[in-house]
Amino acid sequence: MFKNLTPRQIAIYSALATGTLFALVLFPSYLVYSRLPFIWALLCSFLLVVILSYSVNLYFLKIYIYRKIKLIYKSIHHLKLHPREKVRHVDSDDRIIQEVEREVADWAADKQVEIDELKTLENYRREFLGNVSHELKTPIFNIQGYVHTLLDGALHDEQINQKYLDRTAKNVERLITIVDDLETISKLESGKLMLDQRRFDIKELSREVFEALELSAAQHKVSLVFKDGASQGFGVNADREYIRQVLDNLILNSIKYGREGGLTKVAFYDMDKNILIEVADNGLGISKEHLNHVFDRFYRVDKSRSREVGGSGLGLSIVKHIIEAHDQTVNVRSTLGLGSTFGFTLEKAG
Repeated sequence: MFKNLTPRQIAIYSALATGTLFALVLFPSYLVYSRLPFIWALLCSFLLVVILSYSVNLYFLKIYIYRKIKLIYKSIHHLKLHPREKVRHVDSDDRIIQEVEREVADWAADKQVEIDELKTLENYRREFLGNVSHELKTPIFNIQGYVHTLLDGALHDEQINQKYLDRTAKNVERLITIVDDLETISKLESGKLMLDQRRFDIKELSREVFEALELSAAQHKVSLVFKDGASQGFGVNADREYIRQVLDNLILNSIKYGREGGLTKVAFYDMDKNILIEVADNGLGISKEHLNHVFDRFYRVDKSRSREVGGSGLGLSIVKHIIEAHDQTVNVRSTLGLGSTFGFTLEKAG
């Protein structure tokens, strides 16, 4: 009965209690002066006490509740309030305490979500810094070793100096790749990526990437082909250079991590408003426990082989960010021993 009362209800019960107490105090006088005028006077006094008590109690309850609510709102909303500014109107018929409890509970839940997000970001920052330092450490130490060996006398040894200089140059190129990819992913994650979306033929762009990677494919004895049925081109609306980077990453990965003498196929599928582009290989494939992480930063399925073929470990993460910046999706499916297929969609040009 007395749970979750409104300010008006509290004032009424308090006034009735005060009036009753007043009547009980005067009751002995009633027994002595049991006359009609006295009874009317007693009744009028009772009503007057009840009304005055109700008004006074309600007034001070509003002031008390308002001050308490003001402190609560200052705490949960970090507000700098003007002395006369009201944070919340105290309605006499509202279950104000219950409402404030609910708002505080909502605030606490929101704060917990913020705390969880901050913890996640902190963990990501810690892991990201650790991964970056690890990726940079290997080429830096390699360069340091080669340079010190040359300075210690190998520079004048014709059988060694050229080999070590070549290795130093490769490690410098790897450092540049890592730094460039870090800059790219920083722009993508900060939302500063400016897309220059225009109409172009996705098959023509794929053919250009084939030509650019022809030498690498020949070194690994991998054939680059279009899938049967992909004879015609498809117009898409997207940023041509960023999609070139997507195709370059996916096709180069299929070459590097595919089997020697393997095959990389690019296919296109009309999906009404979008075009699905797939890059498939018949390489070693990716196990199920790795599939959900292939687009993570610095994630490597085969770490030993990844170090051997180079790269920054950010390629697929960049692919995912670029496609999502176009409001499209990217996915992967793979079977060990059969190969992998990476697919992404682009808006079809009208």
